[in-house]
Amino acid sequence: MSGHDPAVPAPHPPEPERAAEVRRRFGEEARAERPDLAVLCLLVGAAGDGALDEAGTDAAEIELDRLAGLMPYRPGGPRAWAVAAAELLGGRCGFHGSAADYQRLESSLLHQVLVRRRGLPILLSVVWMEVARRAGAPVHGVALPGHFVVGFGPRDQQVLVDPFDGGRVLSGDDAELLVTGATGAPLDPGMLVPADPLDVVLRVLNNVRAWAAARPERSDVALWALELSLALPSHPARLRYEWAQLLVQRGDFVRGAAELRAYAEVVAGVDAGAAERVRRQADAARALLN
Repeated sequence: MSGHDPAVPAPHPPEPERAAEVRRRFGEEARAERPDLAVLCLLVGAAGDGALDEAGTDAAEIELDRLAGLMPYRPGGPRAWAVAAAELLGGRCGFHGSAADYQRLESSLLHQVLVRRRGLPILLSVVWMEVARRAGAPVHGVALPGHFVVGFGPRDQQVLVDPFDGGRVLSGDDAELLVTGATGAPLDPGMLVPADPLDVVLRVLNNVRAWAAARPERSDVALWALELSLALPSHPARLRYEWAQLLVQRGDFVRGAAELRAYAEVVAGVDAGAAERVRRQADAARALLN
């Protein structure tokens, strides 16, 4: 399966009871001493795709293990690992991305990426990281602005690859061009630090929210992405406000008003004017019940 087929509907979230269980497990994993990136991404998939059951989740983990078993045993230094991953994942298995993948919600769901072998840069990077890690590689994510990539080896020997481009090894100039193209600013060495797993997951969820923002009829997708984001131990405070607004927009006036009031209390100590504006929004939401 590949490419963009507009006739294929985007997946829909599970029933409320299953969705609540997925959120609970996601929150537990996010607060674990060493959060498991693959597990978190598969729980994102379960929140977005009601067709993903426990057997489907197990199958995705088994596929990551299978791919890791196809990697060569200790091929050498960072560059050798990078080349081996590209030959297997980008070459033999055909994992890569295209512009059309930005139009598909499945491109942000790990279990779908493993089947379709297509996805956004960050999800393809998760595949690279999880397969290479299982094979024993020194690997990490690198959250360049606008384009996630993968790094092999320690900082002083780091070799960057672009899974979206089939695992192409990046020169320093390549990385600079990616950043400049996305931001207009030069590459800062601080951008090359290994990405924290929870930051990776928040960025995945931000991509899901961006997909939903362009499709107002899919506010159900925005809702589950926000609720998972809020289950992370650390998240931007403004997400609470966005969630409250979305609840009101979806007709859940009581909960939306309550969350708006709670957010107003959070910001009151910093910006009294903003807090008062949010309280007025809460009153307006509650009035919609009359």
